[in-house]
Amino acid sequence: MSFEELGPTFVKLGQVLAARPDLIPEEYTNEFEKLHDRVQTIPFEVVEMVLKEEFGDDLQKKFSYIDPTPLGAASIAQAHKARLVTGETVVIKVQRPGIIQTINDDLNVLYMLSELLTKYVPETRLFNPTGIVDEFFKTLELETNFVVEANNIRRFSTNFAADPDVKIPKVYMELTTERVLTLEALDGFPLSQVEALRQEGIDAESLVRKGLKAYMKMVFADGLFHGDLHAGNFFVLPNNQIGLIDFGVVGRLNNKTQSAIANMLLALSREDYERLAYEYVDLAPFTDKVNVDLFARDLRELIAPYYGLTMKNVNLGRILMSSSSIAARHHLSLPTELMLFFKSIVSIEGIGRRIIPDFDFLQYAIQVANELVKHQMDPNKALGEISQVFREAKGFIHALPRQANFLLRKINSPNHAFRLNVPQVEELKKSIETSFNLVFLGIIIASLIASASFIFVHPAENNILGIPTMSFVQYVIALVLGIAAFINYIKK
Repeated sequence: MSFEELGPTFVKLGQVLAARPDLIPEEYTNEFEKLHDRVQTIPFEVVEMVLKEEFGDDLQKKFSYIDPTPLGAASIAQAHKARLVTGETVVIKVQRPGIIQTINDDLNVLYMLSELLTKYVPETRLFNPTGIVDEFFKTLELETNFVVEANNIRRFSTNFAADPDVKIPKVYMELTTERVLTLEALDGFPLSQVEALRQEGIDAESLVRKGLKAYMKMVFADGLFHGDLHAGNFFVLPNNQIGLIDFGVVGRLNNKTQSAIANMLLALSREDYERLAYEYVDLAPFTDKVNVDLFARDLRELIAPYYGLTMKNVNLGRILMSSSSIAARHHLSLPTELMLFFKSIVSIEGIGRRIIPDFDFLQYAIQVANELVKHQMDPNKALGEISQVFREAKGFIHALPRQANFLLRKINSPNHAFRLNVPQVEELKKSIETSFNLVFLGIIIASLIASASFIFVHPAENNILGIPTMSFVQYVIALVLGIAAFINYIKK
């Protein structure tokens, strides 16, 4: 409720954190999942004003009609149906005026809070609060630039150009700017509407299989997947064709992460928790703090009770999200793209459950993962990888003499000196310095006591408590220095 009251930036932040159980406790992720873009629609006059600012006053030369009633409204943009002068039906996505300034102001507050947390709450440094805000800023920066989203759509269109079962809307680049996105209108209904599955000739199982096949292609073949594929962005079109919209958030996977995901799914299907643990370790930045055996045991305790159950009884995405929380407890920092993949599985399972309540996501995913492993063993691909190794080796051999010559010149330089940075040596140095300081202080104290005792045996006119004044002063100084030396020794 507090985040909703703070506005769109904090709503977005809460939605991002809802997918990061590796960073925050489960009770917080559960609360943040309740966040929705509860925003009022902006008046059509304001939408027109933005369109005129982007395209000039002659909107009639581009759009013959714009429906004043919005199709939907979110915290960043509002969508309207329209018709081009060429007769094509399109959807215009218009950014809310002033939203960029609002986001920037809120981000300044978030950066200040993250710095305060890092400085005054040492326990939060493990989670890198400033890094989280940096990541969030990059996400929002891309999501609020519609040219970037348009480019994402074009890439997905290219990837699915040969697939007749998947429809990606055409993007009109000449009618797209950073604040306005113009897309082809899809002839169907989003799965979030009840009419979607009531269309004539719709086969539920076919829809699920086509959707999951498309998703697996994104993850394992293209390395570019839809990061927010919920029921509102999944369209059911005539002839059991599926349509996808809203490509503001996308995930990018390199070959290493693709292989790791495939191996994770295979490990899950075989209850090989040690293999699963090692996949996490390989993907995370190196750390010597992780105990793989204990990590694998914790994964087993989390996952084993659900093994063999179908999607009706268990949510694989949530289990994987929970496993990332266990990874964080074992000092592993997982890549952002892996967390986005886990979150996307939650959405995919939600779509599948809407259509076929008992569809088994994992078993279907295993089939695709096995195909990927076979593809990796393909002789042509292996030959290509060997060729890449030889090319890199050739570059290394070519650069080696030049680097060796540079190293020799550096060593022979008159000002060159080898630097060793050994923490134990620094600690030894500090210990020696402390010991010498204590010895030196001890010599001074002993000298003061000896001098005071020498004066004490000779009668003097001025006395304090029956002790010659000079002796008394030296005894007091020796006592103070002795106490200081003792405290210093205890501290060290």
